[in-house]
Formats: sequence, structure tokens, C-alpha cells
Amino acid sequence: MAKTNPGRFFEDYRIGQVLTHAVPRTVSGGERALYHALYPARHALYSSDEFARACGLAASPLDDLAAFHIVFGKTVPDVSLNAVANLGYAEGRWLRPVMAGDTLNSVSEVIGLKENSNGKTGVVYVRTRGLNQRGETVMEYVRWVMVRKNNLDAPAPEAVVPELAKVVAPETLAIPPGLDFSAYDFTLAGEPHRMADYEIGEVIDHVDGVTIEEAEHMIATRLWQNTAKVHFDATFRDDGKRLIYGGHVISMARALSFNGLANAQMIVGLNGGAHANPCFAGTTVKAWSEVLDKAETSAPGVGAIRLRLVATSDASVGKLKDETGRYLPGVLLDLDYWALIPA
Repeated sequence: MAKTNPGRFFEDYRIGQVLTHAVPRTVSGGERALYHALYPARHALYSSDEFARACGLAASPLDDLAAFHIVFGKTVPDVSLNAVANLGYAEGRWLRPVMAGDTLNSVSEVIGLKENSNGKTGVVYVRTRGLNQRGETVMEYVRWVMVRKNNLDAPAPEAVVPELAKVVAPETLAIPPGLDFSAYDFTLAGEPHRMADYEIGEVIDHVDGVTIEEAEHMIATRLWQNTAKVHFDATFRDDGKRLIYGGHVISMARALSFNGLANAQMIVGLNGGAHANPCFAGTTVKAWSEVLDKAETSAPGVGAIRLRLVATSDASVGKLKDETGRYLPGVLLDLDYWALIPA
């Protein structure tokens, strides 16, 4: 028996298949420091234990997207080692804050399969849960990924495309126990804007940009243990380029969104997302957001704001798709999420 792992190919997946991913990881303040070194992340709740305690938490949690990257990275050897590209997300919820000392592992279930018309690739849908050392689910999400076939003669499976909710219902968002924004310090947070200051349909230009470098991308993919070949091996693609991990673009855009959305503190829901066009080293990423919805929560002083976060390579603001409904070539990311904000 071969002792090395070539990764799964499209024909290796079955509906209902459960994949328990290696290797558990205990997080510490080191993950926070490295996350803040890789991205210009400045949201106060994730930067200061004292700010977090003033908001009712025991300490500052690990950044929500850092937790996502760790959970996601564990799935790569079983789900997307032979991926062409990660395509999208839905039904994501952050259910419990991840604190220093927590140990995370991941489990996925195959919920959809559809071979592409070229017969060389197919799309695999999985629902992934991140669990802590107590077996509690800290987050869950669905993603779909295009995976290569190894045996081109393998018969196509019966197509199963899951019906996924377009929006995570705001009443199902998990608010961390004790979270209280009634005495929120806007000065320390960096901006004075609360939920009422944002209008549905408002578009915010986050102004700043960051040029993506190979070095930081390679540190990030190693940090999150994302071993997908398209991110590491420059010979894996015909163009000889390493594809920038889509999560790297997500975190960069989220960090850039601080300028204008400094008080959108915690991401608690992922309604949908698409990596619209590939990103490579040398690309300068800029970002803009659109306010899609607002909702009240049961936590004191805490509201929920639904945002579309768009990362671009051409600095265009408010422009997303052409007249045929296709993403414009400068759009790298289209992410729809819920965040908690002072009400």
C-alpha cells in the first residue's frame, strides 16, 4: 500500500461521505500576532483583552477569520488538494468565540456532486464543522470546489446540487454570551459610527490598497496549513503561477474595510461568497462594501449589519457585474456576511 497521500479526485467522493480531518491544532496568542502581521487588522475587539472585557467577554477572541482559516486549512488534504479553484460559500455561522488555548479540528460531509461538461473536473459540495476540544461546534459553513478527475473514464455520478439558503436568517445568528455594547468605547474603537448611521444601499469606499506579495501569501498558506497544490506548486498550473489562496484575499479585504466599518466587530454569518476572478502575486487589492440589511439582536446594545464586501484589482467602486450578469474582470471577491455592530 502506498504510504503517501495523492489527495482525493472527483471520482473518489460519494454523497453522505464523512471526512474527519487531521491534524488538531491548539491556538495561542501567536496566531493573533501572525494574523495581524499578515493583514492590517485593527478591529478593537480582536486587538485588546481590555476592550473585549469592557464588551462583556472574558478576553479577546481569536479573529473570526483566523478561526475560519484554521478550520478550512484542515479540510484541504481531503477536499481540495487537487482543486482547480474554490468556488463559493454559503450557510456559514460562527457559533462560539475561539479563545487562546482552544484546540480546533474539522469534520466535513459531502452534500453535493456534479461533473462538469468537459469530463475532466467536477464540483464537490461539502458542509464543514469546526469543533473545539469539548466537541462543541465553533463554526460551520458550506463550500463548493472544482476538483480534477484522475481517471477520465470514471463514470459521472448522479448530479446532486444542494439547495442552500441565500441568507442566514438574522434570528439564527449566534451572539456570544455576555456580549454587551451598551458602554461601547467609540474612541478606542477608532470610529464614531453605529448601526443607525448606515443606510441600506449605502456604498463605502475603503480607500486603501495592499499589493499582494508571494512571501506573505506563502507564510499565510503555511500558517493555515493549506496545502492545496495550486497555492504551493508553481508547476501545477499551465501559466506557471501560484494562485493566491482565496481566504488571503478575504482577510485582506476585511482588514481594509476597517476604514469606514471599524465598528463592524464580529463576523457571525456568511451568507454567500464567490472568488470571482483569480488573484496572483503583484496584484494590488482594494475594497468597497455595500450595506445590504440591518437587524436587531437580543444582546444589549448589539445590532447586526449585513454587508457585501467586494475586493477589486482595478480600484472600481460600486461596480460588480456586466450587463450579462458576469463578474467584471477586476472583481476578485464578492462576500456577503453578517457582522455585529453597536446598535
